[in-house]
Amino acid sequence: MLALLLVAGALGLSNFAAAIAIGVSGVDARTRLRVGIVFGLFEAGMPLLGLLLGHSLAGTLGHAARWIGATLLIATGLYALIQASRHRGGDTASAAAQGLGKLLVSGLALSIDNLAVGFALGAYHVALLTAAVLIGAVSVTMALAGLELGRLLGTKIGERGEALGGIVLVGVGIAIATGLL
Repeated sequence: MLALLLVAGALGLSNFAAAIAIGVSGVDARTRLRVGIVFGLFEAGMPLLGLLLGHSLAGTLGHAARWIGATLLIATGLYALIQASRHRGGDTASAAAQGLGKLLVSGLALSIDNLAVGFALGAYHVALLTAAVLIGAVSVTMALAGLELGRLLGTKIGERGEALGGIVLVGVGIAIATGLL
């Protein structure tokens, strides 16, 4: 459960970062609702798909599933770190505030890595419903907090949040690989 909570938090940080950028342009109740729903659905749905694939393959893969899952988490974390360094100073999420279509594209883009994370968690034998609900709830909470923080503080923290999410994913992957989680 600790690994799942840490992964949910790490995944939520990318939404937190994007929501900060959206929040800088101002938020109203409608924006909060749209961001919460879109980010929550994508963040819960993509890992669920990955979890389903992971559960079905975990039995076949046996002991190697732990290593595969750890490798995927580490790779996903490293990818998030690379993306964070490439987007420094960029405005990757503020366009999402301009319309539902762009928000949907942003939600999808932010959750692509969740497919790999979901597979990794499925290989680690995490309960499907528990993982989907927890990841979705953490995502929505962090996105709403990010909207408010973005409104107050600006974009600099959002860039750090994406990098921090990558670091946490790498750490969870290493912990799983070494048997700590």
